[in-house]
Amino acid sequence: MLNRIIDVALSARWIVLMLIIALVAAGGYALYTMPVEAFPDLTNNQVTVVTEAPSMPPTEVEQLVTYPIEQAMMGMPKQQEVRSLSKLGLSIITVVFDDSVSMYFARQMVNERLQQVSAQLPRGIQPQLGLPATAFGELYQYTLSGPMTPMELKDLQEWQIKRQLRTVPGVSEINNWGGEVKQYQITVDPALLTQYGLTLGDVAQRVAENNTNFGGGYIEHNDEQYTLRGEGRTQSIEDIGNIVLLSSRGVPVLLNDVAKVGIGAAPRLGAVLRNGETISGMVIMLRGENGKRVIAAVKEKIKGMRLPADVKIVPFYDQSTVIDGTIRTVKKNLFEGFVLVTVVLFLFLGNVRAALITASIIPLAMLIGFINMRLFGFSANLMSLGAIDFGMIVDGAVVMMENSIHRLEERRDGESGVVAVRRAAHDVARPMTFGVVIIIAVYLPIFFLQGLEGRMFRPMAFTVCSALFGALLLALVAIPVFTSFAFGKGLPAKSARTSAGWMERLADRYQRLLATVIRYRKATVAVALLILVVALWSLTVIGTEFMPQLDEGSILVETRKLPGISLTDSVEISKRIEQKLRAFPEIADVVIKIGRPDFATEAMGINEGDTYLLLRPMDEWHRFHSKEELIDAVDKELAKIPGLSYNFTQPMAMRVDETVSGVKADLAIKIFGDDFGTLDSLSQQVLRAVSSVRGAADAQIQLTSGVPDLTIRIDRGALARYGLNVSDVEQAVEAGASGAVISQLIDGQKRYDIAMRLPDSYRANPQTMQDITLRAPGGAQVKLAQLAKVRVVRAAVEIDREEGQRRMVVMSNVRGRDLGSFVTEVQANIAHQVKLPAGYSIEFGGQFENQQRATRRLMIIIPIVIFLIYILLYLTFKSFKQALLVVGNIPFALVGGIAALWLRDMNLNLSASVGFIALFGVAMLNGVVLVSSINQVRESGQTTYDAVLAGARRRLRPVLMTACVASFGFIPMALSTSTGAEVQRPLASVVIGGLFTSTLLTLLLLPVLYEWIFEKERLTTVEQNGDSMAR
Repeated sequence: MLNRIIDVALSARWIVLMLIIALVAAGGYALYTMPVEAFPDLTNNQVTVVTEAPSMPPTEVEQLVTYPIEQAMMGMPKQQEVRSLSKLGLSIITVVFDDSVSMYFARQMVNERLQQVSAQLPRGIQPQLGLPATAFGELYQYTLSGPMTPMELKDLQEWQIKRQLRTVPGVSEINNWGGEVKQYQITVDPALLTQYGLTLGDVAQRVAENNTNFGGGYIEHNDEQYTLRGEGRTQSIEDIGNIVLLSSRGVPVLLNDVAKVGIGAAPRLGAVLRNGETISGMVIMLRGENGKRVIAAVKEKIKGMRLPADVKIVPFYDQSTVIDGTIRTVKKNLFEGFVLVTVVLFLFLGNVRAALITASIIPLAMLIGFINMRLFGFSANLMSLGAIDFGMIVDGAVVMMENSIHRLEERRDGESGVVAVRRAAHDVARPMTFGVVIIIAVYLPIFFLQGLEGRMFRPMAFTVCSALFGALLLALVAIPVFTSFAFGKGLPAKSARTSAGWMERLADRYQRLLATVIRYRKATVAVALLILVVALWSLTVIGTEFMPQLDEGSILVETRKLPGISLTDSVEISKRIEQKLRAFPEIADVVIKIGRPDFATEAMGINEGDTYLLLRPMDEWHRFHSKEELIDAVDKELAKIPGLSYNFTQPMAMRVDETVSGVKADLAIKIFGDDFGTLDSLSQQVLRAVSSVRGAADAQIQLTSGVPDLTIRIDRGALARYGLNVSDVEQAVEAGASGAVISQLIDGQKRYDIAMRLPDSYRANPQTMQDITLRAPGGAQVKLAQLAKVRVVRAAVEIDREEGQRRMVVMSNVRGRDLGSFVTEVQANIAHQVKLPAGYSIEFGGQFENQQRATRRLMIIIPIVIFLIYILLYLTFKSFKQALLVVGNIPFALVGGIAALWLRDMNLNLSASVGFIALFGVAMLNGVVLVSSINQVRESGQTTYDAVLAGARRRLRPVLMTACVASFGFIPMALSTSTGAEVQRPLASVVIGGLFTSTLLTLLLLPVLYEWIFEKERLTTVEQNGDSMAR
């Protein structure tokens, strides 16, 4: 079949050229229209349910809101996890589905369950689905600057900027953070209410009744129809103040008579600091959109905005800088790799045309990869394109071209170049095809990776396999066609390879060396095994981790103050943080976000904050030489602020950790149980066990308790005596605390809440809350103290749940050592120091959980794939022993990869593991080429010894070429220091080091073993034949 494909291509060469032109056009279109990202989307397939429950404490939120919804979410098809968070006035439930489930189908299933459970929720509680966005959806963040008050800036952001930016295609939402929300406030005087015999409920009812428009149908007059419309909505403070509450002795009592009406700020749940308080906006992208294009469209929209004089939109986070940086890295590495591979091809082939023809397979194969990526919805990013080795792509073409040149040099008299090319292609088509198929097969384990690691590396595996498949097809079709056009008249006998004469001299020396090692084959095998044992032992001293951290070019400090702190004090402490950070000349700007935004995409309390450190270019740094040194210095400064805990991360890394696992740290130790007191005690023990381990950084407990809670315990007997209801008390308390929203004022397109509240004196002290007065149905005035007991207790700040159980989390980052050995020590400490009561358990999460899952998966899949490759090799050689010889290259390829990690002081991580997988494929391809060549010589009747020497010499050049082009293709990645290089370096280093040792052992050890095994087999056969003849 393969020979038939080659014959058809050579007989229709012009059609092949036209098809290649069409390929160029289709591939170019696919590349132009492909989404561009910094990373593949690492977010799991999740749907969030966000429920606002104003003023409801965390324990009530858990019992009345979170628990019913959480139970309703259980048991959906392909559901993997349900976790929840209950905070003051907020419930967030995250439902994680298998990646195979459509996002919109998942949202539909969750929405159907919400409809079923809505009747069980408290009155007025309306859960809603979270945004259809991902962890990478927060593309662009900015603050507003200008000569306006925080309330005016918030108004501008909410009613002008936000609404214009939401029209940009691909934008899911614009979330506001900080500022002051304008509110029309009715501050009621309780004494005057009592004087006129009014209650808070009376005021709320009258305001609502007097703030409405109405329709009266229509009338006909003079052949025209007039629509009746009544305008009764309030338009101003004066309108609200003039609302009539009642008539006393014929004199109307207005709202102004019992209350002050004015404009104020609604209770705030967050703030933003950037050289003083300001307001921030966050652009959130729809899942699946092209981030680079969305950001460009947002910037274009901002340019066209007509803002008030001196008001500016000042960005502080722009994901396109990371995207552009990673794409520059990819382009640079791919270009340099292409140049190096082309140079290597010329050096080995000794012919410019041959080198260019072989190198042309690289862009053509990549175009096939682009077409498949576009068809299957993959984006262009650091992983899908950045880990491609051009040398590996041209391996098949190298084998085909090398043999074509060999046949052209030795062509028979009168034989045309086309016939010589056809014979050359027929010679190597089968082993080359099986070799490339084996390379593709070694990538199969990556497709079986799950979770975050699967989402990270599957795009790379898909692109590589697509490009390799395209390269195989092109090697069978395009290389023979191109070669026949370029060398149709053959190669000049003398000048064919004058520039590659060094190859002949190298082949002579190699043949003599091979003869020597065969002579001392036992010593050769012993030395090789010793090297292998030493390499495998060194694995035990190399550190392990999940993935190297991508340098995003900025720092994010997550801060936590003491629970129960007021927003005012939280802002003051954050100002101290900002002041200390701005003292570092390496930090260009500082932005601090406190609490949560208007739409709860973040569930931070007012004691929590995210501090963005915008860094200057490294060439402007003078005191520090790396981010790690700067972080250490910042750490020492922040440690001087009492009551502050914090950890260091990066914006995208934080969002991925938080979204995927719900925890923002390298290591999360989750403690499950029911009782908060027991969980707190166990958490303290675990924290001590973690903090004592070398490398622990930012170790802390995710605080869930300690906030002061003003509990009002209702006396139902007293309520009955006065004829009151709990709802009466609820309304009075809500007005006395934060203010009850009772209506809305509409100003054109703008809408502002009208809130009723009591004077500040009632909120100044918990005890004054007892003086709130209610009116009984009989007219009696009743104080809250007569109806309930008011006391202060320490209560939960937040309640975390996972799979239906409460949990507390001890978090720690790891600095100065590898994650694997750190966790091993932590586990030993916990086992020794922490005794778990019945019903309590501990689980390890964060990056460590990802590492363990990936390791377990690879340990199962890789042996299966190696066995399948062994079957392919058997089908190639029809020999179990020869197949085993080639597979035996795998452990020896490990030697160089392990040495490369050790020499470069790198940890064994998933990137390095993928490098080993890629390495196995090239190592086995070389083995296939060498064994096939030896077999061909043996079939001509030569002895095993002579066949080994001749076959190995004949295939020295293609073996060296495939190894060198693959290694040189990875050199730019191995040496790169630009954005995203941290992820590529381990992979490239492993391949380069592994190819060095595997090629050496392929050229020396494999022929030795071949000669040893099959010479014995030949002698045994000869002896058996001699015995038969004697008999």
